Amino acid sequence: MIAQELLRTSFQNALSYPDYVRTGTAHQVHSWNNFEFVAREHARLTDVQRGLVASFVRRMNVLVLSGTWCGDCVHQCPLLAMIAEVNPASKDDGAIDLRFIDRDVAADLSQAAMICGGRRVPTVIFMNEDFEFVSILGDRSLSRYRAMAAKALGASCPLPGAPVPTDEIVATMQDWLNEFERVHLVLRLSPKLRERHAD
Repeated sequence: MIAQELLRTSFQNALSYPDYVRTGTAHQVHSWNNFEFVAREHARLTDVQRGLVASFVRRMNVLVLSGTWCGDCVHQCPLLAMIAEVNPASKDDGAIDLRFIDRDVAADLSQAAMICGGRRVPTVIFMNEDFEFVSILGDRSLSRYRAMAAKALGASCPLPGAPVPTDEIVATMQDWLNEFERVHLVLRLSPKLRERHAD
């Protein structure tokens, strides 16, 4: 379990998606922007998916341990931003406050959130409105792992920097959307939060 105060402090020191991307080198920023363009073209949220995210009423603080140098971050973090922008906490009734922090800057958090003995990125930590831990997912969604396994354990491997197939982007978007929905339902059904919000 990750300590609540460490989560709160790390979240307060984290950056919005655009500000985080700008911390990269020119080449890294280009890679992030290029993938985001592709994702928005081929994996944009459907009306049903947008309606689901827009229906979220519980605030969730979402903190992403990342690295601008990380290919898996390039191929997943823009999808998280696309989900969060549907129902941003910056609106009066918005639910999702998504922030990013460099894994190496947040060494204590990175150490506390290790997966399989490694400081993996991206690692997404979901918290409630009080910065209490709710869920962690990383460093890849199920669809990303399936695609990697098919390539790495199959007859051939892709070249480094090869484009990500559209169907893999769409499936990865759905994986992340499923986790956002699951976390929202955890928060929505929490007895403590239902009592607090009288619903």
